[in-house]
Amino acid sequence: MNVISFFKNLFGIKSETKEELMKKFLIVGLGNIGDKYTNTRHNIGFKILDEVVEEHNATFETEKLGDVANFRFKGRTFILLKPSTFMNLSGKAVKYWMQQEKISIENILIITDDVNIDFGTIRVKAKGSAGGHNGLKDIQEKLNTQQYARFRFGVGGNYSKGRQVDFVLGEWTKEETSQLIERLPTSAKVITSFGTAGLANTMNTFNGK
Repeated sequence: MNVISFFKNLFGIKSETKEELMKKFLIVGLGNIGDKYTNTRHNIGFKILDEVVEEHNATFETEKLGDVANFRFKGRTFILLKPSTFMNLSGKAVKYWMQQEKISIENILIITDDVNIDFGTIRVKAKGSAGGHNGLKDIQEKLNTQQYARFRFGVGGNYSKGRQVDFVLGEWTKEETSQLIERLPTSAKVITSFGTAGLANTMNTFNGK
């Protein structure tokens, strides 16, 4: 028995088995911290995680590099992360919590906004480029791979040339806000489906919905 194992046994600390680790999922909602960003399109990742937390009676706690919540559902453990690093440095928080919780890259899902998709439309993908999204770009650089699942929530592209930043950092319209009431519960189901039904089934069930 090595020293680490000795102390774990002494204090009753259990090491997670490989099977237990395979049932852990890191769900990261991208956004910017601060009240002025709360209702902006760029913060849809935060908003979807807030919906998940409410539905599963979980609570966010401020931890290193972000707010973190967790819950169990159908034998799976879901760890939800809202990075506090601001959008453009999201990769630092993702990498830290992947290592902290020993979660493999196959079990992470990144939630982000997408101006190239109609408002409210869901698109889950197994991999892909950053597509000009600075949050995804930083995650790709920090993890040194594009091979991670992402959940893109369409925010539409109703902006004039050169005004994309203003659009994504702008607040939802009244019409969009009313439609989000229906879209958020559906988006929350994407999260639990990813952990319980798998990526392929989740894509088949929700893409384009």
